[in-house]
Amino acid sequence: MSSGAGATETHVASACPLDCPDACSLDVTVAEGRVVAIGGSRVNPVTHGYICAKVREFPRHMYGEARMLQPGLRDGPKGEGGFRAVSWDEALARVSQKLLEIRSRRGGEAILPFSYGGSNGYLSQGTTDARLFRRLGASRLARTVCAAPSAAANAALYGKMTGIAYPDYADARLIVLWGVNPSVSGIHLVPYIQEAQKKGARLVVVDPRRTRLAERADLHLAPHPGTDLPLALAVIRWIFAEGRADREFLEAHATGAEELERRAARWTLERAAAETRIPAADIESFARLYADSSPAAMRCGWGQERNRNGGSATAAILALPAVAGKFGVRGGGLTMSNSSAWRDVDGEAPAVADEAPTRVINMNLLGDALAVRGPGGIEALFVYDCNPLMTIPAQVKVRAGLAREDLFTVVFDPVLTDTARYADVVLPAATFLERREISRGYGALVLQDARAVVAPAGEARSNQDVFGELCRRTGMARPGDPESDEELASALLASSPRGAALRESLDRGEAPAPAEGARPVQFVDAFPRTSDGKVHLLPEELEREAPGGLYAYRPDPATAQFPLALISPATDRTISSTLGELHRSPVPLELHPDDAAARGIADGAPIRVYNGLGEVRCRARLNPGLKGGVVLLPKGIWAHNTDNGTTATALAPDTLTDIAGGACLNDARVEVERAPA
Repeated sequence: MSSGAGATETHVASACPLDCPDACSLDVTVAEGRVVAIGGSRVNPVTHGYICAKVREFPRHMYGEARMLQPGLRDGPKGEGGFRAVSWDEALARVSQKLLEIRSRRGGEAILPFSYGGSNGYLSQGTTDARLFRRLGASRLARTVCAAPSAAANAALYGKMTGIAYPDYADARLIVLWGVNPSVSGIHLVPYIQEAQKKGARLVVVDPRRTRLAERADLHLAPHPGTDLPLALAVIRWIFAEGRADREFLEAHATGAEELERRAARWTLERAAAETRIPAADIESFARLYADSSPAAMRCGWGQERNRNGGSATAAILALPAVAGKFGVRGGGLTMSNSSAWRDVDGEAPAVADEAPTRVINMNLLGDALAVRGPGGIEALFVYDCNPLMTIPAQVKVRAGLAREDLFTVVFDPVLTDTARYADVVLPAATFLERREISRGYGALVLQDARAVVAPAGEARSNQDVFGELCRRTGMARPGDPESDEELASALLASSPRGAALRESLDRGEAPAPAEGARPVQFVDAFPRTSDGKVHLLPEELEREAPGGLYAYRPDPATAQFPLALISPATDRTISSTLGELHRSPVPLELHPDDAAARGIADGAPIRVYNGLGEVRCRARLNPGLKGGVVLLPKGIWAHNTDNGTTATALAPDTLTDIAGGACLNDARVEVERAPA
């Protein structure tokens, strides 16, 4: 983006709080009060002076045609996106009056706040917004569309023990990437993987498609979606059966090992091969390589959780380093999310007082929740930091709910999303470069405090400001509430025993590390945070919750009518659905050439992909790197990217994972056929 001839440019430090593990430190170029370029800095050491292409193009998001610059009231049918510009005073008066009227008539639980990872910052989410909705007595949202089963498994087995730091992957002799694709989500891990490979490390990638890193891997295992559980259990069985388990470690540092061994015993290599569609010899090669290698680093992502077996699959994967004794050395062990490294900062939001509990609504069941009218139903939906029409399963049901004329919907977002087109009131939100934010990495081990680098575009306002004002207008504000950015930041840091030291470091423009340090070694510097300090390989809470018990496998939901497994992984173009407005080109469905040939489908042909929940019309792209029987339509796309305005979530069931109520996005089973041109 050109700043114009003769414009004076300045460079301002910032940090990215978007939903990515890396928490990049930024060098932002500003000219004439506008952001004109964004690059990486070295305040966060892993950023190493470069950033992803997504954030490099963020100025287009800030100043593009889709940017909302004024509040608006709906002017026309829901879904068409017509709004009449109004003042903030009129818009907030309308919102506050409506919320109070619904609360008085139906009770606070008729109000549903709906948010997700559009900002992972400490100041903009879980502060004044939580204060408003809890004091109104609104329904609470179970934010489960991503990471809920994996987080539950990680917490139950390890108490969310801090994982391997990015730089320590360079010391590993084996790196396993399971359910994660750092090339598009967490790119700063990739150089450390490459460094390790140059030093002779082996790389294993577990993914149903051939990613860029899978192409450079020593072994690529492509399980059929939903079969990661038998794959992990087969490896565990082999390690026990071949006498390669570290029984001394298990005796000293784990519980439940004998029962895990018993439950894995049924998963022979041959049985796992039949279920996963991976050759038994390849599964054995992986098991042997993992047992033989030290240090061995396991990077577990979230792809393996998005199915009916997701929680048990994640638990089995996370159990592997304990069973094989991979802890206690630099570059050995596992990483999932490192967000809990900041447990001394991550307490209950300082802006939120204890309030009476209200009902909890699982965000994956939004379509069902909005289908209920009258007593017990939702009459007000307040959407911020997410785009549920494009990201929540059962899209057809969600769209029908949003189209209700009796549903009062507010969407607070920087841009006019597909969800916003169904709003009664739209409120323009400031982007992270237009407001202050304190954020921490959940891969990189850093905490950062970034001030606004430019004034908000148009009349956009920050989350904390708008929700604070709504607290006052609804009578939910109380004396002493922290409201300003500085008050919220001070309350946050005061909640930590290291608050003063963290404040000093942040004020110097540094990115401090968590209490365990920047490069903790598991079982040397970082230990399980379970009740007894041990690894719980068969946690009681998961055993009670999982149908049939933990590690019980539920078979593929495919039918003769809908035989193909649809997956919707992330791409290098969007962060969930953020930035989707920038990419207008059609997005094709990818399928293996053999699956296409069996259906008479040529590359580029118009197609219809469908099941009993809905259909998507788009073009076909033949991809020999995709596993047979699997088709791919990426997440993060918007209505304008397909021929009929629906996306992969129109085909995803709103069934839930075995634990923690997660989304079963990869349990979508579909058929594909040619469509009229």
